[in-house]
Amino acid sequence: MEKTDIEALRGRVGCAAVLETSGFTVDLKESTRKAVKYRRGDDIIIVIHDGKGWFDPLSDAKGDVYLLVQHLDGGDFLDALVQVASLVGFVPSEPEWKRRSRETEPDYSVTERWAAQRKPWRGSATWRYLRDERHIPEQVIATAIAQDVLREGPRGSMWAAHSDAAGIVTGWEERGPQWRGFAAGGGKVLFRLGTVTAARICVTEAAIDAMSLAAIERNQRDTLYASTGGGWSPATDTALRLLAGRPNTRLVAATDANPQGETFVSRLRELAGELACDFERLKPLAEDWNAMLQDAASP
Repeated sequence: MEKTDIEALRGRVGCAAVLETSGFTVDLKESTRKAVKYRRGDDIIIVIHDGKGWFDPLSDAKGDVYLLVQHLDGGDFLDALVQVASLVGFVPSEPEWKRRSRETEPDYSVTERWAAQRKPWRGSATWRYLRDERHIPEQVIATAIAQDVLREGPRGSMWAAHSDAAGIVTGWEERGPQWRGFAAGGGKVLFRLGTVTAARICVTEAAIDAMSLAAIERNQRDTLYASTGGGWSPATDTALRLLAGRPNTRLVAATDANPQGETFVSRLRELAGELACDFERLKPLAEDWNAMLQDAASP
C-alpha cells in the first residue's frame, strides 16, 4: 500500500471505532469534548485530536489509530493496517454530552480565564456544593480559597487550579453536581493545597480527594495535598520529581482504593525509588477519600 493510501485510511478511521469494536465504552463523567475517556475493565484510553490521537494515562503509550491497534492487540504494523481497513465505514456511537459544545477555541488564555472568575464566598453555589454535597469542612474550603486555588464555575460547579512550579495556573479540574471535566485548552500538572515547602507530599487523583484527605488529617502543616487530576502527563511527572527530589521528602501515594489507584501507587513507588525518597501507601477505607469523608458524615 502506498504511503498516501495509508494516510488516507488513517483519516477515514478514528480511534473511537477501534475502541468501540474492542469492547471499550465512553466514561461520560470523566470525558470532555477534547479528551474522551474510554474504559474496558481496568483499561483506560483517552482519545484526543478530534479522534485521531490517543494516549494511555497509566503508561507512556500514545499515537495514532495504527499504534492504538498494536497497543491493544499486539502484532505488527501490517496487522494493524488490515484491522483499520476493516473498520472503514463503521460509525461509532455519539456520546450524549452533558454541556453545550464549544464551537470555537476560547478567546482568552488559561490564566486570563482563571483570573476572570470569582473566588467562592461563604454561601456561594460552589461553597454549598463543596460543603453540602461533598461534606468538605468550611475551614478546608476557606483555606483553599485563601491559597487562591478555587474558583466559581458555572451552574454550581467548582474549578480547582492546577499550577506549575512557578505557581502559574495551567488549567483546572471542573467538578459539579452534574459535570466533571478539565479546562478546555488547559494542561494537567498538579492541584496543590497546603504548605508548598512541606516534606510530606500526599498525591491523590482528584482535587476533591486532596481536600477531603486534608479534612480527615486536619490539614497537617507538614503536608502538601496534591492531585494529578486522574492523569500522569509529562508536566505532572516533572512536578512530582521536583517535589520529591528535595531533601528529607516523603512521597505518599494517597490514590483511590481500586485498580487504577494501585497503578498510580506503582508509578509513585517507582518514582520514590528513583529519587531515593521515603515512600508510603495511604489507602482510603472507602473507594476514595471523599467517599470516606461522606461515610463519616452519615448518621
